[in-house]
Amino acid sequence: MSVQAAERREADARPDDKKERAEKVDFKMVTFSLAGKEYGIDIMNVKEIASAGRFTYVPNAAPFVRGVYNLRGDIISIIDLRTMFHLPAGRKDDDALESLLILRVGDHVFGVIVDNIDKVVGVSSAGIQPPHPIFGDINVKYIKGIIENLGKLYIILNVEKLFAPKSDEEPSAQAAPAAMMAAPTPAARDAFPGAAPVDTGDVNADFIRETLFAFKRFGVSAVNEGWFKARYAEWCSSRAAADVQLKEQTEADQFLEPFYSPCTGELWSEAYAEAMMAALPRINSNSINVWNPGCGKGYETYSMAVMLRRAYPEARIKIWANDSDLLAISMAPNMVFTPEDVPEMYREMMVKGRNGYTFNQPIKDSIFFEFHDVMNSNPVPPVDIVLSRDTVSFLSSADQNKLLADFSEKAKQGGAVILGSSERMPSDGWNRANVEVVSVYVKGA
Repeated sequence: MSVQAAERREADARPDDKKERAEKVDFKMVTFSLAGKEYGIDIMNVKEIASAGRFTYVPNAAPFVRGVYNLRGDIISIIDLRTMFHLPAGRKDDDALESLLILRVGDHVFGVIVDNIDKVVGVSSAGIQPPHPIFGDINVKYIKGIIENLGKLYIILNVEKLFAPKSDEEPSAQAAPAAMMAAPTPAARDAFPGAAPVDTGDVNADFIRETLFAFKRFGVSAVNEGWFKARYAEWCSSRAAADVQLKEQTEADQFLEPFYSPCTGELWSEAYAEAMMAALPRINSNSINVWNPGCGKGYETYSMAVMLRRAYPEARIKIWANDSDLLAISMAPNMVFTPEDVPEMYREMMVKGRNGYTFNQPIKDSIFFEFHDVMNSNPVPPVDIVLSRDTVSFLSSADQNKLLADFSEKAKQGGAVILGSSERMPSDGWNRANVEVVSVYVKGA
C-alpha cells in the first residue's frame, strides 16, 4: 500500500479510532539527525547515549569504520552512519567529540556516529507507515518504517537488518561492521532493566523508566522502586497530562534532581557524618577495611576517612575507592579545598597550602584511589563497610543484581552497606539501621 493511500485511509477513519491510536503509545524510539533528515531507532536497541572522540584507528577497515573505542572496559567498534550512507558530514578537529548512540544488536555492542541526538519519542505502532524510497537516502530494506510526530517525519531504521552478521544466504556489504564487533559482552549486561517490558498498566510510567535509562543510565528496579513511584506521582501532579513524558535529557535531569543523597559533590556536613556514624555498627577491630565503588572525585571517600579516624583514632583504616570516570579519579588524590568548603570537623586533618586546604598525609595514605569498572572483577579483601551511595541505581537491573551480590560476598558478617538515601537493599539477610537521614544495612544483624 502506498503512503498516499495510507493517508487517505487515515483521513477516512472514525474519530474514535484515531483518538484510540493516538493515546496508545507502544513504540519508543531515540531520534537523531543525519544530513538534515530526522531518523529514529527502537529504544530497545539503544544501550546508552554518549559523546566521545579520539577513536583508535583500525588498519584495512571499511571506510565507515571510524575505529574502536574503550567503553568502560569493553572494546567496541565505532561506525559513522554518515559515511556508511554516503551522506555529507562536516569535518571536525581530532579532539572534537562526536554524538554516539551505543547500540546492542543480538550479542554485539557497538557505537554509531550521528550528527545530533534529539530526544526519545513515543508513538503508536499503528501509525508507522511502510518504508518508501522517497523518504530516505537509504536502501528501503534497512528502513523499518516512516512515522509523523508533532510535525516531523521520522525514518525508523531497522538496525537488526542493517548490522546483521554476514550469512552465506545473503552476503551484504552493510554487514561488515558486525564482523568487527568486540567479543559478546556477558548476557547479564542487558540493554535495559528487566529486558522484557514491565506491564504496569501505566504507559507513561513505563515510558519514563525506559527514557531514564536511555538518557541517564538510571535503572528503575527493586533498589529504587519506592522512590520512583513517589517521584512519578509528584511529577504527574506538577505537569500537564500531555507534558508528563521525558522528551530530552534536561527533563531526565529534572526528574532525578530529588534522588541524590545529602552532601553529594561536597564533604559531608558534621550533622550528616554524625547520623552516619550513629547508623553504622560498632567495629571491634584494630583494622578497618572499606570499599567505596563509584567514589567520583572522592568527596565521600575523604568524608568517610575523617569520620572513621575521629571515631577510631588508633585503628588502621584502609579504603579502596574506585570509579570508571578517569578524569574524576585522577583528580581525587590531590583535591584542594577552599576554606568555605571545609566544615570545621575536617580542619584538624588538613594542611593549608598555597592554593587552599588539602588532607594530611595520614588521611591520604589510608585511601587507595583506582580507575576501575565495578562490573569487572573486584579484588578487594573482606570489608567492614561498603560505601556506595547512588551508584547501584545507575546500572541495568542485571548489573545491579551482580553488584549487590558482590556486596554480599565482600561484606563481613555484621558489616554494613551504605546505599543512597533513596535506595534500599532488596536482598535477604540485611537489616536497615533505624536512622532516617541515611540508608545503612547491616549484614546478618
